[in-house]
Amino acid sequence: MEFTKITEQPSRYRHLENMSIGEILTNINKEDKTIPTAVEKTIPQIKRLVGAITDKMLAGGRLFYIGAGTSGRLAVVDASECPPTYGVPYGLVIAVIAGGDDAITKAVENAEYRACLYQLLFHHTWKR
Repeated sequence: MEFTKITEQPSRYRHLENMSIGEILTNINKEDKTIPTAVEKTIPQIKRLVGAITDKMLAGGRLFYIGAGTSGRLAVVDASECPPTYGVPYGLVIAVIAGGDDAITKAVENAEYRACLYQLLFHHTWKR
């Protein structure tokens, strides 16, 4: 299976330094408006995914968030908030961020391509 590196594709917004503040804010707003439509189109897939995750968790499984960069940091924030917000036990929702704990507060370039991410995931998967 081949993957496209979405964040490394050419962008209409490549030269932000040449835009006015108003242009930047307008463009951010324009991009934000595309999100509800994209979510609406994928609700059936999201529903199936949530159902499968729920079934696995009710059977004793755990939920892993895996990400690199900003998505990894958001995973850490969300996983750490699940116990106090929803009353689930610590360790039920686990975040794995490429680059390890250092990547939470600073960029660790190309960490998503390193074997250590897979080793960390494997370690968390079997350690209970």
